[in-house]
Amino acid sequence: MADDLLSAADVSDYDASSIEVLEGLEPVRQRPGMYIGGTDERALHHMVAEILDNSMDEAVAGHANRIEVELHEDFSVTVRDNGRGIPVDPHPKFPGKSALEVILCTLHAGGKFSGKAYQTSGGLHGVGSSVVNALSDLMVVQVARNKELFEQRFSRGKPQGPVEKVGSAPNRRGTTVTFHADEEIFGHHRFKPARLLKMVRSKAYLFSGVEIRWKSAVDDGETPTEATFHFPGGLKDYLSETLGKSAVYAEQPFAGKVEFREKFNEAGYVEWAINWTPSRDGFIQSYCNTVPTPEGGTHVAGFWAAILKGIKAYGELVGNRKAAQITREDMLTGGCALVSCFIADPAFVGQTKDRLSSESATRLVEGAVRDHFDNWLAADTKSAGAILDFLVLRAEERMRRKQEKETARKSATKKLRLPGKLTDCSSKTREGTEIFIVEGDSAGGSAKGARNRETQALLPLKGKILNVLGAASNKLTSNAEIRDLCEALGVGLGSKFNIDDLRYEKVIIMTDADVDGAHIASLLMTFFFTQMRPLIDNGHLYLACPPLYRLTQGPKRIYVANDAAKEAAMARGLGGKGKIDVQRFKGLGEMDAKDLKDTTMDPATRTLIRVTIDEDEPGETGDLVERLMGKKPELRFQYIQENARFVEELDV
Repeated sequence: MADDLLSAADVSDYDASSIEVLEGLEPVRQRPGMYIGGTDERALHHMVAEILDNSMDEAVAGHANRIEVELHEDFSVTVRDNGRGIPVDPHPKFPGKSALEVILCTLHAGGKFSGKAYQTSGGLHGVGSSVVNALSDLMVVQVARNKELFEQRFSRGKPQGPVEKVGSAPNRRGTTVTFHADEEIFGHHRFKPARLLKMVRSKAYLFSGVEIRWKSAVDDGETPTEATFHFPGGLKDYLSETLGKSAVYAEQPFAGKVEFREKFNEAGYVEWAINWTPSRDGFIQSYCNTVPTPEGGTHVAGFWAAILKGIKAYGELVGNRKAAQITREDMLTGGCALVSCFIADPAFVGQTKDRLSSESATRLVEGAVRDHFDNWLAADTKSAGAILDFLVLRAEERMRRKQEKETARKSATKKLRLPGKLTDCSSKTREGTEIFIVEGDSAGGSAKGARNRETQALLPLKGKILNVLGAASNKLTSNAEIRDLCEALGVGLGSKFNIDDLRYEKVIIMTDADVDGAHIASLLMTFFFTQMRPLIDNGHLYLACPPLYRLTQGPKRIYVANDAAKEAAMARGLGGKGKIDVQRFKGLGEMDAKDLKDTTMDPATRTLIRVTIDEDEPGETGDLVERLMGKKPELRFQYIQENARFVEELDV
C-alpha cells in the first residue's frame, strides 16, 4: 500500500494553501513573456504598438483621423488620438469602477469582443492596454468626452485613485495614454527613436485615412525629432519608397484594395502592392488589422496562391509551357510584396500576433486578389511578359541546381563517410531533409538509432566548436570541426556561402539540456550568424528541445524539460501506480533511441525552436552576439549583471 501513495510528508506539504491564485494583473508581472513575448527590447517596443493599435482601431472604424506619438526625455511615451475616448461611466458589471478602470486593470476586457464597437480591430484579446499598464511603473490616461476632461493614474497595474474630472474640453475629444516602462521588468532597455519612428510610419501607410504626428525629446542624431505622416497612396507609396531606385520588371506595381463584400459579402478588405526586381532579394511584409505579422499566416498564403495561379494561367494563355514549373519559391525570388488585410475576429498565434491563423483569410484574400491580378496581367502585357520570363528563368535555375545537388550529394556522401563524421540520409533531394548537429559520439550513437534514415542525417562534433568571433580566417578554414560542418552542409563560409548549395532543408542544433550544451549551442549559433547568415534569414536553422527528466510511474511515462515541470508533475502524479521513478538525463548519450526519437527527433512529437533575427532591429542581434561571445569579458560580465534579475533558475 505504501508504494501506491506519496509519502505522508509529501501529502501534508501539498494542500489548498499550495495553490497560488494570481489576481488582477499579477500574472502579467510574474510571466511577462506569456503576454508580451519577453522582457527584451522587442517586447519593450511592442508596448507602444499595443497602445498605438487601439488608436489605429479608432481611425480604421472612422472615429479618428489624427494620432500623435511622443517620446519624452525620461523615455516615457504618449499616444494621443481624436477618437471617441474610452468610456468613463460606471461599468454595469462593476458598479464601483469606471469602464476605463475595468479596461486597464482587467485581462480580457475591451470593446472588441462583440463586434458592435469595431468591425475590424488589431486589439482583440482585451489584454493589450492592461498588459502595458501592468508592466509600467506609471500610466496616466486622459479622456476627453462630451466636452469634459477626465484623468486616472495607475502604477504597476493598480489604480492610484478613481477616475476624476480635471477640467473642461470644449474643443477636444479622444484618449491620451502616457506610460513609463517599469525598469524592474525591462532593466536597462530604453525606447529607441528610430525604431518607434519606423513603427509610426508603417502604421500611416497601412491606413490612408489617418495622419500620424511624431515628436521626440530624445535626439539620437539620426532620427528627426518631429515629423508628420500621411500617405493617400497607402501600400503603393510604401513599396515605391522601399524599392527606391531599384530596377523593376513592371513600370507600375500590381497594387490595389478590394472590399470582401464585393465577392463574399463579408466585412473587411485586403490591400496589396507587389513588384519584382533583379536588384535585391525578395521580401514580403504582411499585416492584419494594422498589426505586423512577421511570420505571415493564412492571409499571406492566400495572396501567394492568387499570384502563383495567376502567373501560371497567364503563361498557359500565351503558350509558355515552362510557366507550369513555377513554384512559390520562385515567386519569392526578387518578389517584393506588401499585404494588409482587415477582417472581423481574426485569430493570431500568440498575444504578440506574429502569425495569422484565421482559416477564412486564405479564401478571402485569394478570391479578392486573383481576378484583379488576371486583369492586370492582361492589361499590361509588357510587364506581364517581363515578369513571366524572369520567373521561368528562376524555375529553370532551381531545377538545374536540384539536379546538380543530387550528384553532389552522392559524391559528398562517399567523401564524408568517416568514423565519427557525417551519417547521411538516403534522400536524393533537399526537400524534407534534416541534419542534426550533436555533441560527441555517444549522443551520435543514440541519434543513429532514433533517426529516420531517409530524411535525417547526423554530424557529431567533438568538444566545443571554435568561437569564430574575432578568429582569423585561416584559423577558421583549418579548424577540423568547421571544415567537417561546411562539407556536410555543402556550403562555404562568409562571402562564399550560397544558400542554393545547402544540402538540407533544416539544420538542427541538438545539444545536451545543460550548461555545457547551452554553451555549445551558443557557439554554433554565433558561427552561423557570422559565417552563414542567410541560413538563418531563410529559416533553415533550428534548436532541438531535449527533455531534462523522464518520469515513470508503472506503465505511465512522461518527459519534462526542467525542474519546475518535474516538481509540478510529481505533485499531481502521473496516473499510474507505485513510486514515481525520476531519471535525469545528463546528456543525450544517456537517452535510449526510443527516448530520443519520441522527445526530440520525431517530427510528429518533438518541439523545435526556429532561430530568427529581429527584423525590426537586426543590428541589435549583432551587438548582443558581440557582448556575449566577443573577446571583451567586461562586456559579457556587464550583460550578466544587468540581466541576472531575470534568471529564475540555474542548472549548475
